Amino acid sequence: MDIIPAILTNNPQEACRLVSKADRVVKRLHVDIVDGVFANNKTIDPSVFNGLEHNLLLDFHLMVDEPVNWVEKCVRAGGDRIIGQVEMMTDIGQFIRNVTEAGVYPGLAFDIGTSVEAIEKKFLLDCNIILVMGVPAGFGGQKFHDAAKPKVERLIKIRSTDESPYKIALDGGITPSLAGTLSQLGADELVIGTRIFDGNLEKNIKAYKEAT
Repeated sequence: MDIIPAILTNNPQEACRLVSKADRVVKRLHVDIVDGVFANNKTIDPSVFNGLEHNLLLDFHLMVDEPVNWVEKCVRAGGDRIIGQVEMMTDIGQFIRNVTEAGVYPGLAFDIGTSVEAIEKKFLLDCNIILVMGVPAGFGGQKFHDAAKPKVERLIKIRSTDESPYKIALDGGITPSLAGTLSQLGADELVIGTRIFDGNLEKNIKAYKEAT
């Protein structure tokens, strides 16, 4: 189980420094990008990472109108995985193709109200990661919704019928006590934002890992 720190509006340079120091195993940062269209919120732009010196793998989680239009910008910013909200895509297949052709890993994210069945299986199997939101996407500090759990179970079932490489991640409202339950459920990664940066990051990551 990997614990991935996430930022919405935190200072990116400081976040990179803290995560690099705190987690010597995973070394990945999840960056939430909200454009004010998908949700009534607006965060940092991927371009703020252009030229930053760090040793982290970056996930860009696009909670934006037409994520496909943001792929090039995320690649220039050093993205390793680009994850788009399916609710904002006109053409899911085009998003996956554009990300793959850019040489990085594609992912799809499901908001609370979106079922796994709403997306064709072939698209899931073309992804490196499927991100299940445990809260309504776009804001931090919310309470986890149990509606996310059946989606994880469904994704595990789909994955078991194919040699799909995708990992299953959960994002939003995850406490250390909940982390153990989600690990047993079969999630591969937990994305933690506000809670993991509250206090000592290294100790918080350790607490989450020990819980799983």
